[in-house]
Amino acid sequence: MKKLIQSLLLVALLASVSIATTDIEVFTSENRDGKITPKTIEEAFKKAGFFISANRDMNGPFIKQFKESDFQVYNLFTFYKKDIVLKLAKKYPNVGLFTPMSMSIYSKKGSKNISVSMLSAKAMGKIMNIKSNDKTLVNLKKLIIKSLKEAMPKGKFDKLPYTLKRPEGKLVTKFSMEMDKDEWEDELEDFKMAFEGDLATNGFIIAGHNNLGDDFDDANDTTYDFYEVYSICKLPVIYTIAKNHPEAGSFAPCSLYLEKKKGENIMNIGFPSVYNWISSMALSDKKDIKVLKDAQTRMTKILKDE
Repeated sequence: MKKLIQSLLLVALLASVSIATTDIEVFTSENRDGKITPKTIEEAFKKAGFFISANRDMNGPFIKQFKESDFQVYNLFTFYKKDIVLKLAKKYPNVGLFTPMSMSIYSKKGSKNISVSMLSAKAMGKIMNIKSNDKTLVNLKKLIIKSLKEAMPKGKFDKLPYTLKRPEGKLVTKFSMEMDKDEWEDELEDFKMAFEGDLATNGFIIAGHNNLGDDFDDANDTTYDFYEVYSICKLPVIYTIAKNHPEAGSFAPCSLYLEKKKGENIMNIGFPSVYNWISSMALSDKKDIKVLKDAQTRMTKILKDE
């Protein structure tokens, strides 16, 4: 009996360690009849009041650029809840790191299942440097899971076969730029024009653009002169990593925010670093790490040069 109790305690401990060391959650459902699609999942989120930034089919671009794909379905789904973002923004100016949030919706070739990947509340809290038990963040996560269960009623969470690696670098890359108190609007437009041009030159794609400032204005919140978020993707990155880690869509496209508070003359810029990918998915393949670090180096250089 003593040995049995010790064994049960060990199992419980291992289970708790597994949960504690998981940044990414994957929700999977049997889908033999093909009735669950990226579109039906999107509809469930719309019904729950989420704003959908994009539900982008990546399988077509994979096949077009790389002549093959391991998937029958691979979508990058980006979304956010306007009222919840407003609450978070009052406390956390870096809310743009996950506004929009990202998911991958995927089904491997020949599979009768469909899966959705997302970041845990713990992971978002860690990257944003806030407590993962923040009530607003917890309620947001509950609503996301409720929406998934509406779309995939027979779905269950998978147990991922890895745990976290220690991050090799900072989880968030930040920059700031001084702006003239009277000319900041022109400076912002000049910055965006140069930034967007450099993104294209370096092989990045703007997968979306959200002007959160408009949402804040609609809610009569005057904290910011502007708050804009770019959703940025680099096709070779997601294609390479998704081969073995389709759950990588939890980080793609990357959200990069630009914000300036009223009365201040500093524009703040931030985006989640690729070290999150390497740490959260315990990546060790040299090819995977090379393509990620190249993207990090290029984005950092773009922002340093602006």
